Amino acid sequence: MSNSQLDSDLHTSLPAAAAALSAEDRAGLVNALKNTLQNLALENSDILETLSPQVRKRVDALRELQGQHDELQAKFLEEKAALEVKYQKLYEPLYTKRYEIVNGVVEVEGVNVAPVDQGDNKGTGDGTEKGIPNFWLIAMQNNEILAEEISEDDEEALEFLKDIKWCRVDDPKGFKLEFFFDTNPFFKNPVLTKTYHMIGDDEPILEKAIGTDIEWYPGKCLTRKILKKRQKKGLKNVKPEIRIEDCESFFNFFKPPQVPEDDGYDIDNDTVEKLQHQMEQDYEIGFVYLDLCPNKLPVWFYAS
Repeated sequence: MSNSQLDSDLHTSLPAAAAALSAEDRAGLVNALKNTLQNLALENSDILETLSPQVRKRVDALRELQGQHDELQAKFLEEKAALEVKYQKLYEPLYTKRYEIVNGVVEVEGVNVAPVDQGDNKGTGDGTEKGIPNFWLIAMQNNEILAEEISEDDEEALEFLKDIKWCRVDDPKGFKLEFFFDTNPFFKNPVLTKTYHMIGDDEPILEKAIGTDIEWYPGKCLTRKILKKRQKKGLKNVKPEIRIEDCESFFNFFKPPQVPEDDGYDIDNDTVEKLQHQMEQDYEIGFVYLDLCPNKLPVWFYAS
């Protein structure tokens, strides 16, 4: 097995968390995987030696077919990437129109903006609201995976979410999600982003994720809560004990798990496995947004 093929196999073998390890840790992991692949190559070589010359020739013919397949696969991936770029441009006007309808920038034909008596079909609004209130909040709550990430305290903040977009990132390769918010009482950022950096072309794996540092207004942070411990009765002029704890929130999405960059940091197997699981979960959620939310017209909104 050639070194180039070994390197190719390693790209598809590295787990997500391991791919984000420090340079020293990653080098050790790569060497271990190389040894494993070389041992497999030796085992395959031993098997071939047990075959008759005729069967070996047939195996060699299969190898040639696999090489031709790999060449076609590479061309397919190249054309697929170009096709995705082409159609992303064609989709963009639809996304713009969706944004305008959802946020009341334009009105659709046949809608009377004045209050009307809708009889038995009357909804919760009075007929004067613009666009589709809470569109993205409702859409996310109707998705099984995303609904679990939204706490009751998050809902008010997510009512200010105006749009979600994605774009491809080429250097390093990956994709970026953008969450656009209207002016709100919770944080200053008009846009919250999450960028995923990937390794490999054929079967890309996650290297790391980077989220926006949210600028919370005082007392409005939804990812932490302040706990005050009351002092015993009879104690005067003693300040209550204050403790800050992390809490579950949709906005933790923008604080992805990170591998320590200190080369001297000792990472045990349990820590690596836990971190890998966290990164896989984080990527799964990101992929839900990538695959469904920005790329689909509002089917989630109608779900029940």
